[in-house]
Amino acid sequence: MADELEEVRRLVEAIEAFEAIEDDEACAVAVSQALAKWPDQHSKLRDLRQRRVQSLKAQGKTWAEIGALLGGISAARAQQIGAGLSGASRKKLKAEE
Repeated sequence: MADELEEVRRLVEAIEAFEAIEDDEACAVAVSQALAKWPDQHSKLRDLRQRRVQSLKAQGKTWAEIGALLGGISAARAQQIGAGLSGASRKKLKAEE
């Protein structure tokens, strides 16, 4: 993908590197170690995205503009990201209604 950010490319390459580990035991151990760290890293990425979306909104961008920047998501979803609502929390809120 020509417009893929360098950081995204490196993350994808790191994940693909697990597939290149020929030894099944070594691969399983490496993937398990990465997955053990993933929940904290995933939370950090979500928090970082939320803060940056809030910053973009504070700079005057519309939710539609922010949604377009985030890969063409809806303005409503961009607003939910800014509010810190994940898919799981949206489903929980909907179920409670």
